[in-house]
Amino acid sequence: MSFQKEYKEKLRTAAEVAALVESNQTIKLGYFNGKPNILVKALAERHAELENILLMSAVTVLPVPEVISYPETFKYIDWHWSLLTRMLDNHYDNLTYAPLLYSMCVRFIERYEVNKGNEVKWNWQQVAPMDEFGYFNFGPSCSESLVTARTATLTCVEVNKNMPVCLGGNQESIHISQIDYIVEAPDDQEIMAAPEIPAPNEDEITMAKHILEYIKDGSCLQLGIGGLPNAIGALLNDSDLKDLGVHTEMLVDAFVDLIESGKANGARKNINKFKAVYTFAIGTQRLYDFMHNNTALATYPVDYANDPRIIGQHDDFVSINQAIQVDLVTQVNAESMGYKQISGNGGMIDFVLGAQWSKNGKSFICLPSSYTDKEGVLHSRIVPSFAPGTSVTVSRHLVDYIATEYGVRKMKAQSQWVRTENIIEISHPRFRDDLIKAAAEAKLWTKTNKIAP
Repeated sequence: MSFQKEYKEKLRTAAEVAALVESNQTIKLGYFNGKPNILVKALAERHAELENILLMSAVTVLPVPEVISYPETFKYIDWHWSLLTRMLDNHYDNLTYAPLLYSMCVRFIERYEVNKGNEVKWNWQQVAPMDEFGYFNFGPSCSESLVTARTATLTCVEVNKNMPVCLGGNQESIHISQIDYIVEAPDDQEIMAAPEIPAPNEDEITMAKHILEYIKDGSCLQLGIGGLPNAIGALLNDSDLKDLGVHTEMLVDAFVDLIESGKANGARKNINKFKAVYTFAIGTQRLYDFMHNNTALATYPVDYANDPRIIGQHDDFVSINQAIQVDLVTQVNAESMGYKQISGNGGMIDFVLGAQWSKNGKSFICLPSSYTDKEGVLHSRIVPSFAPGTSVTVSRHLVDYIATEYGVRKMKAQSQWVRTENIIEISHPRFRDDLIKAAAEAKLWTKTNKIAP
């Protein structure tokens, strides 16, 4: 059956679709590289004609959504802040963050609980070109894309010829019959690709070596983005380990070599055997080229990929997430500095919990022990307590292992005295005396602790 007639009937310009938007409406944009570009630009051009338009997205990537420039008309919710979101927040006051567990966002959308009181009128999503069966693939942004399209009153896709086709899994595509309007992006519209992945620094390499000791043949891995995952990936690729599995929220460049080399073949996975499972990807163009029509990969909606009950079905699961700060009672902050939003929870709790439900599974919270500010002053990331307004991303009750460049310590099932001693032992040596003093004053320290106060 040919779907070309239906395609032509639904084809519009971005300006024509934007002209249908009315004041007081809510528009849900695709997450990550699913964010449409020419549609958002066309909407911004109508800023003088509209009022009270709410847009929702997550991990906003380049190009800058032009609507941000018109705070009198547009409000913008980002469910997980990116570097770009942080930069925009320094200049505009129409952005806000929405706390959530990533695995549950599908449920929120299905139940019309997203920013309650604001019906999602529109869903705008960037997709790959239609295939011969009438399907548009969501590319590296499966997430909650299909359920949003089915829940919104009206759905419009922005077709990008440069979007990789990412195989499922399930719910990786939408059929033309479920779409109201189609717009076509210019042929030269690229998806956002990192120019390169930063090389890991010395501390990240040291942390990676510590964590490698806990990974064994057949372990199933979840990694995030940044220097540490790349360091772990490189060390794993040079190791004698074999039959590793991949079940991750975010597919990153660190996995490419592991999968291509056969190190991560998924042979010992309990479910989705021989498949690397993920729900979204952000990385270099090499990553996107690797993902295109790759049968080794399977993208799933986030309520499957991030469900702790699904994660826990894998034996020997190893979850590796990064944090900003840890305090003396081992609460984890991975998203803010005071009230200043930096990132978000995303799926961190999903994988912290799921890894611990796995047979012989382990969850690692990783962070460098210190950082240097713009003035060259060294600060500890292990702190007596968080500044007012700081978010506790992971409760101390959920923490399993914490790692810095000074070692790895088990926190789960340890008394508070032991946990406090453990976290000080892997803090930067320059700050240990001050942390011991603070712990003693807070009665988190006893004479039986190994380091005398």
